[in-house]
Amino acid sequence: MPEKEMTVREAGRKGGQTVREKYGVEFYSRIGKKGGKAVAERKSPEFYAQIGKKGGEAVREKRGPAFFAEIGKKGGEAVKRKHGPDYYSNIGKKGGEAARRPKEGAA
Repeated sequence: MPEKEMTVREAGRKGGQTVREKYGVEFYSRIGKKGGKAVAERKSPEFYAQIGKKGGEAVREKRGPAFFAEIGKKGGEAVKRKHGPDYYSNIGKKGGEAARRPKEGAA
């Protein structure tokens, strides 16, 4: 019986499994960080702002604007569990104590 041709997806999965078995899962984390640092050295903050905006717009299209409220609430609850219920009050007071910048045009 002739061998069935492998799809690109199957070949990629097989290659990924081989690399994982040879180097371990943490290998992907190391090379990801290395690649991220290399990109960060070549790209500007505007690049990251642009791709972040595109990502946010894609999520809004896929999940709707209410999704952001939902994940924001979950994040806020996680912060409250981690730091305690007074955390937001304390950081709010610190924000109120921050030095004010002079208004533009004021001399």
